[in-house]
Amino acid sequence: EAAAAGRRAMLAASPSAASGLSFRRSEEIADLIDLFSKTQYRAKEVTPRVRVEAIEKRCLELFARDYKYSIIQNSSGDVCGHYPRQIVFLEYESTDGDRDRDRYESTVQISKLQDLVNRSKLARCRGRFVCPVILYNGKHICRSATLAGWGELYGRTGYNYIFSGGSDDTWADSEEFPEDSEVRNGDSQLFDKVRGHDIKLLRYLSVRYICDLMVENKKVKFGLNVTSSEKVDKAQRYADFTLLSVPYPGCEFFKDYKDRDYTAEGLVFNWNQDHVDAPLTIPPCFSQNLNIDWTQYQSWDLVEQTQNYLKLLLHIINSDDNSGLLVHCISGWDRTPLFVSLLRFSLWADGAVHASLEPAEILYLTIAYDWFLFGHLLPDRLSKGEEIFFFCFNFLKHIVSEKFSAVRKQRRKNSQFRDGEFTVEDLCQLRSRDRGSVTSLSSDFSLITEEMGGASAPTADTLDPFSSQPQTSNWCPLPTERQVRLEAVRELFLAAYSSTVGLKSSTPSPSGAISGLLEQFARGVGLRGTNAIV
Repeated sequence: EAAAAGRRAMLAASPSAASGLSFRRSEEIADLIDLFSKTQYRAKEVTPRVRVEAIEKRCLELFARDYKYSIIQNSSGDVCGHYPRQIVFLEYESTDGDRDRDRYESTVQISKLQDLVNRSKLARCRGRFVCPVILYNGKHICRSATLAGWGELYGRTGYNYIFSGGSDDTWADSEEFPEDSEVRNGDSQLFDKVRGHDIKLLRYLSVRYICDLMVENKKVKFGLNVTSSEKVDKAQRYADFTLLSVPYPGCEFFKDYKDRDYTAEGLVFNWNQDHVDAPLTIPPCFSQNLNIDWTQYQSWDLVEQTQNYLKLLLHIINSDDNSGLLVHCISGWDRTPLFVSLLRFSLWADGAVHASLEPAEILYLTIAYDWFLFGHLLPDRLSKGEEIFFFCFNFLKHIVSEKFSAVRKQRRKNSQFRDGEFTVEDLCQLRSRDRGSVTSLSSDFSLITEEMGGASAPTADTLDPFSSQPQTSNWCPLPTERQVRLEAVRELFLAAYSSTVGLKSSTPSPSGAISGLLEQFARGVGLRGTNAIV
């Protein structure tokens, strides 16, 4: 109770709360993060039941604001033990009346979809089948784990032992055995069957593009191929799909991020490790249209790499009016929710999805559904310092530019964001408190990172959100609606996270009370000297 009271006091000090955002919603987010940091969601044994059921109900309410949906039943974790018990299948947008309903209404029958899900679950690691999670202009953005390998298909008991410990990215080095060796001459027929069901599900959801975030072709443990991937399927079963290999560091890399005081600038992944054998592979139709030198990907730091991959995903979903996208890593609960969340936030900021949700509501939905109910192991990750969850929401400051807008050349529709909830004046006041280089320790946690100068307000085309030049002027250019929305979400998250989990700097702050990373934020929201953050 004392901790909850402290959280309430801290949240009440937030600028967003002061400018009219409901205190109840701020506390709701803090309570969600607090529970998430202590509990792993399991569909088979939901605890604490009352609180989890409230989260599930709230997610359904938020989806219902903008969409007509059906439910893929997973009530006791029968299909997947760490997917939501009620998996939402978005059929069409319901906010624009019958005209748009006719345009976007789904041709998918939920009974057939349920059957395909039940049949295909063995095809992928941990039973984490291809699951639609975002509906964008009638196209499904899906998530999953990678393909199951020999080790899993021939026995879940041994597989669960192999995967014990809760990490999907920390594996012992081991020599790889051929998947289709003579010893396993029955594999081909087995893979034909289970991967055939997986392909039928992908086609039924009109998914054409598969984005694989693994840094390796297969995961090997004790000599077994416990996971595989579409890009190395020897029978070329996935040849009709457009496969993209976009290797991205696993969750263990984010311990380095935490150890650098949560600074992503300058943090470059080591691509010379023995297990890293998946090169970046992007079809020319995508790689040539983004003004990105993809040959330099191994030199990118974590900021540039994440930005460029997000630009690629946004380009893919806007390049085809009819086909959907699948994003996956290994188990599908670290890197996968990172990019699913960034896609959801980016499209929401454009007014393209979840158009009626306010910043606190889209934040709640993303944390609860994309991360908690889909099985992210936050307690385990926090215990190891692998703060990919925090990185995701703090990264919103790096995608405020119109360069990431999916609809920047069109008039944004259905935007019902209430400016009164988070005003331009709020942003300008925060900016004046928040001076400093983007690459400095404190400004990495700043609420506004863009440092721009000039005598007159620049246009959206001239804004450079990635400038690291310090600025002494207090002049505040007019933020775009996209920037206002994303900064509002990030500010709400930082307030809730600091009042619950908190951040622990690897180098103690001179003040002795707050980590160096949090000091700037604490000054901005009036929390200086509050020990609850540490």
